[in-house]
Amino acid sequence: MTPTRRTLLAGTGAALLASSTAQARTQGSDPVVQTSNGPVSGVVEGGIHRFLGVRFGADTGRARFRAPRRPDAWTETRPAVEYGAACPQRGSEPNTSEDCLFLNVWTPGLEEAARRPVMVYFHGGAYATGSGSHPLYDGTRLATRGDVVVITVNHRLNAFGYLYLQRLLGPDFAQSGNAGQLDLILALQWVQENAARFGGDPDRVMVFGQSGGGAKIASLMATPAAAGLFHRAASMSGQQVTASGPANATARSRAYLAELGLDDSHAASVLDMPAETLVEALSAPDPVLPFGSVYFGPVKDDAVMMRHPFYPDAAPQSLHIPMIIGNTHDETRAFLRGERYENISWDNLPDLLIPNMRVDIRPETVIARYRELHPERSPEEVFYTATTAARSWRAAVIEAEERAKAGAPAYVYQMDWGNPYAPHTFDIPLAFDNTAVEGSLTGNSETARNMAALLSEAFIALARTGTPQHTALPDWQPYTMENRETMVFDWPPRLENDPRGEERALFATVPYVQPGT
Repeated sequence: MTPTRRTLLAGTGAALLASSTAQARTQGSDPVVQTSNGPVSGVVEGGIHRFLGVRFGADTGRARFRAPRRPDAWTETRPAVEYGAACPQRGSEPNTSEDCLFLNVWTPGLEEAARRPVMVYFHGGAYATGSGSHPLYDGTRLATRGDVVVITVNHRLNAFGYLYLQRLLGPDFAQSGNAGQLDLILALQWVQENAARFGGDPDRVMVFGQSGGGAKIASLMATPAAAGLFHRAASMSGQQVTASGPANATARSRAYLAELGLDDSHAASVLDMPAETLVEALSAPDPVLPFGSVYFGPVKDDAVMMRHPFYPDAAPQSLHIPMIIGNTHDETRAFLRGERYENISWDNLPDLLIPNMRVDIRPETVIARYRELHPERSPEEVFYTATTAARSWRAAVIEAEERAKAGAPAYVYQMDWGNPYAPHTFDIPLAFDNTAVEGSLTGNSETARNMAALLSEAFIALARTGTPQHTALPDWQPYTMENRETMVFDWPPRLENDPRGEERALFATVPYVQPGT
């Protein structure tokens, strides 16, 4: 059916009505929640209880590269009105510290009997940058629209979270390559202990994330310590078919330590160096990949991760978890930018494609096939659609295929609507219903707001019922190998069988290697 504004707004009215009683209990005073670690106080604004910078783990600087620890309990009420620090990183994150295990909660009410679905968001940034504090991740509108509890999380990133030191410093550091993942597991344990105290249902916890956040989720779906901590999952432009192997992870650790001036015999010095020094060394060239700075991400270490997330199949421990797998139509337009990518012509297109498809295929073959399929496309359009299909979209197809083969529910979407394109990150403000927030690529037109209603309601429906179906969408069937059902988010939305199937088939002729692993 074609969605109407009345249909899309109906859920918001119901959510506001359902939460009005809970709001009255604390409206006009600062709400206080007794968490499993100690009491915290937040604020109520616009009918939503907001708690920012809630500590869920101890200062990681005291146990660098090791598993996180629960914080010491406290008895005096701590204010939770400002975001906590993010992990030290390159870039412009304003507040960083190794003391970075904080989360943020938005909820319509605190009554335990409400048992609202809980939506836990893991931020992107390729395991290297970012935080749960970005304005686009503000959970106010999503909590209001869906009558749900929204949580965002900070955790260790880059070398602080994924520097694999087991072969250099011994068995005490067997888990170091997945410390950042263990932080997320500790956060999800906090959610299990505290969801009801914030009006949530610990038996209906959904994790969702974009880019690196989606990859973190895929990795957790193959991590035994995460089993039972969440019940639905949604990945937005973020897949993890394979983790880093221990040999490549060790080579990267050595390259990183060399940038710090350390060899194997002095590797332990990394435990005591200033955090600022560790951040500076993140610019070290990657010893495995022919491009970019050193990559850090989850490691198949046989201590935390015993297998790859989606190789040779979908991890059995998570087959019962319903999952959304989504991508945008023109992912690579977000990060393949700059002077080099201006004035793309048929003459220079092959050389541009070779390093950017990330699979070993003859570029002339790719160009010829695209010109046969889409003679109307310009060299620029072929560049971005081919690079998206070869690397960003390819892993999503593999994940959907592996779940389909196992009979596990995977609801696949492609974000086609854009202005004029839908690049990487485009669906974040749509999922959070935050199109009016500064930095949103969607703009805040009426169509943008309606697209936000379509996507955010699908995520809310998954959290609540285990399926993304809602009344404004066509019948969204799970992905099968026979039909490859895909919800195309356009205006109006439509369910298609195998959209871009010719492109999928083209790149299926060559092996896929997870970038970074």
